[in-house]
Amino acid sequence: MSVFTKVSHAELVAFLRQYPVGELIGFTGIGEGVENTNYFVDTTDGRWVLTLFERLNYDDLPFFLGLMEHLAAHGFPSAMPLHTRTGSTLTTLNGKPAALVRRLTGQSVLFPDLEQCRQVGRALGEMHVIGQSYAGRCVNARGAAWREATGRLLVAKTQDASIKALIEDELAAQARLDLDKLPQGVIHADLFRDNVLFVEERLTGVIDFYYACNDALAYDLAVTLNDWCFEPDGDINPARWQALLSAYRSRRELTDAERAAWPLLLRAAALRFWLSRLYDWTFPRAGDVVHVKDPDQYRRILVHHREQPPPSL
Repeated sequence: MSVFTKVSHAELVAFLRQYPVGELIGFTGIGEGVENTNYFVDTTDGRWVLTLFERLNYDDLPFFLGLMEHLAAHGFPSAMPLHTRTGSTLTTLNGKPAALVRRLTGQSVLFPDLEQCRQVGRALGEMHVIGQSYAGRCVNARGAAWREATGRLLVAKTQDASIKALIEDELAAQARLDLDKLPQGVIHADLFRDNVLFVEERLTGVIDFYYACNDALAYDLAVTLNDWCFEPDGDINPARWQALLSAYRSRRELTDAERAAWPLLLRAAALRFWLSRLYDWTFPRAGDVVHVKDPDQYRRILVHHREQPPPSL
């Protein structure tokens, strides 16, 4: 949610004429995140989030917007995309694909408590169940092939021997993991703390579905646990871990195949975010407001999973 593409007041006023939202009151850029340009937009008829898609192709975006509509229609707290007066959820602004979604109430939490972890686990399990009836399909753009290619690129680029060795060894280990043999479905793929909103203890929104795809459901659980249940020093918080995992399992139980793959799934999830952050650190992007996350956090999580067995399922 960085700001790579500037939008003027006049440009936004003209853009909003496509929608039944009233008159523009104000707007401001959102600095968090790393992929798209986002603005908070206030009008006389509501509060919205405007997204300009910097990397995603126009033809790929109906999957994400349709998923958000599908989930919201089934009672899941996803932001509902707004339709233009001609019925489209996808338009263009300043040469970029663009969408306007209703802004959800609440705020993300930096230090979640046990009840918030339980609610996230339940929500993820519910999303995996509801997603089974969604007809859209999308390949994971940050899946195994991306991890292999990006890892090789970073090995060639870095001068740090320890980084080279860790990437090469982990890629060799991950070659044993076949995600296609695990239960599949629609996954969020980025359910970090900054993508979940709360009002006190109540989960009010899940946002940023633009990494969503079809992949192994347990991989999505591993992504979520790695963010919500690790301390800054790289150690697991056992109470948060069990709270989130138990709540997920109350909505969807894990299979024997998922249990067997679990240690490598956790490592694959950690590797994906270490590589993406290391890539953004190595190849920075220009923008008015650009937020680049520290790759070392996920290096520590990956090393933890490599050195210690995960808590039992």
